[in-house]
Amino acid sequence: MSWLESIVGWGNELLWTYVLIALLLILGVYFSIRTNFVQFRMIKEMVKLLGEGATVSKDKKRRGVSSFQAFSISTASRVGTGNLAGVALAISLGGPGAVFWMWIIALIGAATAFVESTLAQIYKVKDDFGFRGGPAYYMEKGLNKRWLGILFSVLITFTFGLVFNAVQANTISLAFEQSFGLNRFVFAIVISAIVAVIIFGGIKRIARVAETIVPFMAIVYLLIALYILVVNITELPSVIALIVKSAFGFEEAVGGGVGAALMNGIKRGLFSNEAGMGSAPNAAATANVSHPAKQGLIQTLSVFTDTILICSATAFMIILSGVYTGSNDGIQLTQQAMNTHLGDWAGITIAVFIFMFAFSSVVGNYYYGESNIGFMRSGNKSWMFLYRLAVIGMVFFGSVAKIAIVWSLADLFMALMALVNLIAITMLGKIAFATLKDYLAQKREGKDPLFDPRTVGLHNTEVWDEEREYRQKASSE
Repeated sequence: MSWLESIVGWGNELLWTYVLIALLLILGVYFSIRTNFVQFRMIKEMVKLLGEGATVSKDKKRRGVSSFQAFSISTASRVGTGNLAGVALAISLGGPGAVFWMWIIALIGAATAFVESTLAQIYKVKDDFGFRGGPAYYMEKGLNKRWLGILFSVLITFTFGLVFNAVQANTISLAFEQSFGLNRFVFAIVISAIVAVIIFGGIKRIARVAETIVPFMAIVYLLIALYILVVNITELPSVIALIVKSAFGFEEAVGGGVGAALMNGIKRGLFSNEAGMGSAPNAAATANVSHPAKQGLIQTLSVFTDTILICSATAFMIILSGVYTGSNDGIQLTQQAMNTHLGDWAGITIAVFIFMFAFSSVVGNYYYGESNIGFMRSGNKSWMFLYRLAVIGMVFFGSVAKIAIVWSLADLFMALMALVNLIAITMLGKIAFATLKDYLAQKREGKDPLFDPRTVGLHNTEVWDEEREYRQKASSE
């Protein structure tokens, strides 16, 4: 088995340390320039759209979930234990400067998130609950390469739907065992049952769970962080200065200097916000919106929510505590920082947050697999039933055990998944740029933008072609 571990380790080192980081940075800059830095100039529009998208149209002919629910599903997957443990690991390995590079990769990668989510909306298809879509669908319909879509579907279903859900379940069970002394086998039964009830309820139930858990956990966590910042407000300028200085090697606090800060910050930032990975577009495609660019903008905001708000909250708490120079890393470091600020009861608080963050990720990750099973075996209920049983089994397995090679394989599959998606969105990028241009043109005319695929030269977008015909019929009646 050691030979397999060596090969997987070599593949991860090559892809994550060199290939993916360079590609994501280059494409992030490219997409930023081509969209005229949409992630910065349209922040106000993103917030406005998110508020407007809190409800679904009552028109029965227009199905799907609200844009806010789609935002919540993708944020549920992004906001996982990486926001607690991943940030701590980045700081312990790369020093405070790693936080700066996490910010940079989020700011640049947000443009990539806009492109992939807009494409997902353009090429979405109907299903029993509304809509589904994602990279596999735009690879088939946009590039006319179904084989590439199937390859992506296999990678994301294995990585997110199965293995990452086992990782999240493992993290929850360990936290509850340490904080409450709860037997992990008993916990495995309970968590598996809860997951079963949710995932057998379909995308509507998943959306309702996500829109309930995600805002609540994010707001409460940010309020705690805000309290800690207010109590330590006089130290905040020095913390920010330390982050910036350490990022460029002007103040070596911990880790291997500027190289360690840059590498760990970028790697953890990518793991956290998932921009360009091809995962979030699966959630973006479910939304019922009048123009694809609307959901592209909303999903861009999800990247900022994950990294700029929640990851930063964790980073500030850790750096203010001063415990990052010790030997702890991961979730232990975050827990020690919380203990320093709030007292011994913080261990229970962290356990609760781990449950909320990780459980929301399980729900979001499951849906990514469901959407891609639907792509490979559309309408085949037996395959979907088997997939759901496999997810429940992996949640149970992850709650009671841990096998390191499985997690390493998941990292490798995720890297390959990202490569496939990045190639596709680079080839289809011009369609997303044209869609944004159409959206802005309609906004300048004072309209609530409506999408006509013919405007950007498309004729094979079944949902939007039908939507256009529906609008034409409604206006003539």
